[in-house]
Amino acid sequence: MKSGVKMLFTSDVEASLRQATVLVNTLPVHDPDGVDSLSTTDDLDVFLAEFPTQGSRDDPDRELVRMRSLRRHLRRLWEVESEDEAVEIVNEMLRRGRALPQLQRHDDYGWHIHAASDDDPLWSRTEVDVAMAFVELLRADEFERVKRCVAEDCEAVLIDLSRNRSKQYCDTGNCGNRTNVRAYRARQAETQAIDLPG
Repeated sequence: MKSGVKMLFTSDVEASLRQATVLVNTLPVHDPDGVDSLSTTDDLDVFLAEFPTQGSRDDPDRELVRMRSLRRHLRRLWEVESEDEAVEIVNEMLRRGRALPQLQRHDDYGWHIHAASDDDPLWSRTEVDVAMAFVELLRADEFERVKRCVAEDCEAVLIDLSRNRSKQYCDTGNCGNRTNVRAYRARQAETQAIDLPG
């Protein structure tokens, strides 16, 4: 994909990292109201419209169950204590998907690596693509970009693709704005308390 903005990773890697983040954040623990954002086949269709995957499609109900299950496996990548633990999880994902790296070119991506067959089921293809993206992240010594939202009331995850690794808030719950509003109100309350006579 050609554009004037230089990317940290190739566009297919960044797309897979974003896909993993959004998929994990469909878990109900990431929603303030505890809503599961991937509970119906329609939800899955919406997700796949945003993140098209080339895996074979056959049984929407089974695909939904497997994609919902995949979220918890992927969440582990945000819960590890070290890169070594992340490597174990990524290697496990690659083994489970019987990864066989090969060069391909399609859409606007140019030459890039796929490690799953086009015939593999959707969930397997998704898992292997995400694992390959994490391979690139780890090889580039950039695992610190795998973060959890710093908002006190949020459990969402994020991939920080900013140049200076400064992203702290997820994209799911408007956490950055909510935190800033809370801080502003706290400062205002403190200022008013100081100004009170007595």
